[in-house]
Amino acid sequence: MKRICIFLALAVLLACEDDDDNKQTCIDPSKIEDVLVCPDVVDQVCGCDNKTYENECVAKGSGVTTWTTGACP
Repeated sequence: MKRICIFLALAVLLACEDDDDNKQTCIDPSKIEDVLVCPDVVDQVCGCDNKTYENECVAKGSGVTTWTTGACP
């Protein structure tokens, strides 16, 4: 039983590290726009940060590096 608990604790720690790495690579601070001019079109995308953005332009201006079509689940 102890081996299972140690394995589960290690798996959780590794999963958390992966999430931190994803957050660091998901948003590129140099791409964040202070003033964002985007078309007023709703064509939602789900950013790698698991946030739904109104459209690709808003995602790009928010510094998001990758996204998928549609709202986040």
